[in-house]
Amino acid sequence: MVNLYTEALAMTAEKTISMSFRVSPKFKALLEVAAARENRSLTNMLETLVFAHCEQHGLSVPHANVSQGKGAKK
Repeated sequence: MVNLYTEALAMTAEKTISMSFRVSPKFKALLEVAAARENRSLTNMLETLVFAHCEQHGLSVPHANVSQGKGAKK
């Protein structure tokens, strides 16, 4: 099985997309603590946690369903 984190890094190295969502103050505070502890940005910490969760549970995204970012051709 290909490491999902490595695969995701390869995909995100080309383009990134912007996301916006609301979280509880507790979630944000815990994310900040976790990120600071590992010297990561909030985005990198959240990506790392999600990729680890997906890898641990055998989740992957079919290549055709990966969002290409703003202005990408479909």
